[in-house]
Amino acid sequence: MNLPLRPLTLALAGTLLAAPLAVSVAQAAEPEQVRFSVPAWPGVTVKTTLAATLLETLGYEPQLQELGATITYEALNQGELDAYLAAWLPAQQGMYDTSFEGDDVKLVDLGTNVDGARLGFAVPTYLYEAGLTSAEDLDKPEFADKLDRTIYSIEVGTGMSDTLNEGVENDTYGLGDWDLSETSTPGMLSAVDNALNREEWIVFAGWTPHWMNIEYDVKYLTDTQDMWGPEGGRSDVRTLVTQTFADANPNATRLIDQLSFTAEDQSAMIRGFSYEEQEPEEVAVGWMRDNPAKVKAFLDGVTTREGEPAWPAVQQALEIPDA
Repeated sequence: MNLPLRPLTLALAGTLLAAPLAVSVAQAAEPEQVRFSVPAWPGVTVKTTLAATLLETLGYEPQLQELGATITYEALNQGELDAYLAAWLPAQQGMYDTSFEGDDVKLVDLGTNVDGARLGFAVPTYLYEAGLTSAEDLDKPEFADKLDRTIYSIEVGTGMSDTLNEGVENDTYGLGDWDLSETSTPGMLSAVDNALNREEWIVFAGWTPHWMNIEYDVKYLTDTQDMWGPEGGRSDVRTLVTQTFADANPNATRLIDQLSFTAEDQSAMIRGFSYEEQEPEEVAVGWMRDNPAKVKAFLDGVTTREGEPAWPAVQQALEIPDA
């Protein structure tokens, strides 16, 4: 399959990145492609744009392609992509496990890039304070009736949808007679927003990182049966690269490997991009300017493609203050 990869366009090059970036790239060796898959999720969009901005500053030629998870794993295994920063486990566990089975494994797992990611049932804080604190409480009559035995969620076919449908099918937490209102992320959050404004009862499929955790006063229910995964719905968001890419590009791989964010970092990025509707490049560069020490850590031991230390080059090009 031939993927129509599109080059990253730094829309703010004339203002945010200015002349130093253009000079550094022009003087570098022939740019080398780094092909990223970017599912249409706000956090991944900004995070991958940040990685691409750093790589471009160092003389690489990043390319970003919007692809779903299933196609991403296929393309990685066929060598048509190089890197993926959104292997969300356990939601993608089946695809992930299949990719690492057998003797001819073509991918390298560089570890998690988000600390504190989580999936689970979420409710407004006023419901939590009214006693709805655990998923075990959902089917109690005093709560279930007020919730209309309905759980709001995102698109059918997603990992979250699969988890919820399996929960209903297995009557987990007594949910066998509950309904799922599965629309889309904007559709679900619109319902949440309306309920909060009216202080109504609602339970929905929530996750962090996301701007909902900044804008909405919500709590996550205790998941005593690990319906959302072990450790109460704790998730790993892992970085994958192909073995071929890692072998041929140890410098770029080191940078990609060292990218690591807290759930709060990611939620703030998502808020800027998805809620405030800023361009992903603007959010990424703004975050780097606000977090120079973290950016310097990303670049530890990394060089430009010419072999010069990465941090001074990036700091000058992106006008990042001293760490």
